[in-house]
Amino acid sequence: MNNANMNDFSMDSRALAGSLTAKLRAVREAGFSQITLCAQDLVNHPDGVDAAVASVQASGLCVSGFQADCDFEGLSGPLHIFKLDLAKSMLMLCQAMDCPLLVLPASRLAPATDDTPTLVRNLRQLAMLAIPLNIKIAYHGWTGAAMAQTYLQAWDLVCEADMPNLGLSLDSENVLTANLSQDDLLADLEMLDADRLFLVQLTDLLVQSRLPAQPLRVLPGDGTYRVALAALVTSLHGLGYRGSYNLAAFNGDYAAMPPHHVAQRARGSALWLGQDVLQRSVPLPNQIRLRRSLTV
Repeated sequence: MNNANMNDFSMDSRALAGSLTAKLRAVREAGFSQITLCAQDLVNHPDGVDAAVASVQASGLCVSGFQADCDFEGLSGPLHIFKLDLAKSMLMLCQAMDCPLLVLPASRLAPATDDTPTLVRNLRQLAMLAIPLNIKIAYHGWTGAAMAQTYLQAWDLVCEADMPNLGLSLDSENVLTANLSQDDLLADLEMLDADRLFLVQLTDLLVQSRLPAQPLRVLPGDGTYRVALAALVTSLHGLGYRGSYNLAAFNGDYAAMPPHHVAQRARGSALWLGQDVLQRSVPLPNQIRLRRSLTV
């Protein structure tokens, strides 16, 4: 796999067990140039945050995204003030690693009322704080959120906030579990602006027979949605997405494996996606590209 293809993918640290140092080594040795981290990777370092940042810098890996799970938007009063301070800390950690992207999962805390203006105002506030730091915010809708449970709901809020550094993080689980036809999937994806799609997080799924409502997140190509996942990546490429793909599969089984073993499995996923899926999705010369509908 050539470097250009490998550079399209980052490895999510949450899929790996062990210390930050062990994770960084495993990802680098697997051939990745990018990693996404979370706050726990830094604050749990035995020698402190500064030492953690130094380890990241010494690894030679670029931090393509920083996961900020802080239940930020939609709140008011003292709780909002507390969460705002937490969000500022996340931005500072992000900046310390020269990371250009803060990934913000939609909050699990429901506002007192269905107050969309408050959600929008809070997202705009965070984006404004990130501008002088040269950081983009990728808002991430997910099924456990109180309000923005899908990527289209998250996209609506991003559009209403209308900030140049506020965009969308798209998780393939959110798409795959909807079981849309290819035509319906394309219709939904065409609602997005590829330039405001800041990150695509890829995971395959394995349905557990005893827990049908809780599929197991596994690395792309290792689950039962291999064909659908390939179709999603091909569709996004056709619609103009050229950003990073984060291999964001994490579960208890991976956490019980040595990190280098999981990272090597992730390399296999990147090989499949880069060579077999993305390579064949490159349009032919003069081929007409699908036109996407812009909502902003």
